[in-house]
Amino acid sequence: MEKVERLISIIMILLKKDVVSTKEFAQLFNVTKRTILRDMETLSLSNIPIYSVNGVHGGYGIMDEYKVDKRLLSSSDLENILTALGGLEQILLSEEVEVTIKKIEAMVSPLSPKSSIQLSFYDWEGRSEIRQTLKMCQEAILARRLISFDYIDKNGVNTNRMVEPYQLHFSETSWYLKGYCLHRMRYRTFKLSRIEHLHVDEKTFNPRDYSLEQEHDTSYQPELVAIRALISPSIKDHFIERYGRKSIENHSSDLFLATIQVPQNSIGFQFLARFGTNLEVVEPKSYVEEFRNYLLEMVNKYS
Repeated sequence: MEKVERLISIIMILLKKDVVSTKEFAQLFNVTKRTILRDMETLSLSNIPIYSVNGVHGGYGIMDEYKVDKRLLSSSDLENILTALGGLEQILLSEEVEVTIKKIEAMVSPLSPKSSIQLSFYDWEGRSEIRQTLKMCQEAILARRLISFDYIDKNGVNTNRMVEPYQLHFSETSWYLKGYCLHRMRYRTFKLSRIEHLHVDEKTFNPRDYSLEQEHDTSYQPELVAIRALISPSIKDHFIERYGRKSIENHSSDLFLATIQVPQNSIGFQFLARFGTNLEVVEPKSYVEEFRNYLLEMVNKYS
């Protein structure tokens, strides 16, 4: 077993037990007592709150402050947390999340049943590429340091930005950075996949009252339009997940009628176009015409 693996295993064991002797650790990992002593020194130097207990029943323990009080959480609670973190781990791809998961796993009884819920996400290659940007932004937020980067908007226009970073936001499939742009002198939201040449500056900043901006963001809603569309049974589940069963009604033996609200812009068109021939917008007529023009522009790209 590699030293790093052994050190992690020691932490996991100490999270479950009060005190473990040097002899027990040495026998478990098939190493000498001197090796275990060096491991404990390494953990202490890494700010892991290890303490030693002298005497016949002595050994090593980990400070209670480092543990979550298991009396406050049932096995079911811990399994629910693990389920949620399991999903976050695949979104965040974060070493910190992985360590947190191992800590909680150490508190769950080995006799408890395996979680009845499992989350799966596509392992997109681009998600791993964005990890470094995500980590740099997070570090800048915590250290209150300015960041600069090239930003390419949806129209392909490239601008250089200097930003006070305040918050990372994950929405559906994408990460966003919220902050105060010193170029625009306004709060702005930047999609991480559109950020290039990110640099964390040595300069720090005094935080503005971002809570007021968050209240504004919460109250803001894009302009929506109510539409009615005929959909095939094969995509019914997509509409139930997003709009609920009340949005669907029977129309004919092979079609359903969906009444939904979509953004009054290209984002709404893109959402509807993804369903191809399984969907036909029927009302209102003005929206049907706008959607038709959008589709014709797509067709013209290939004509």
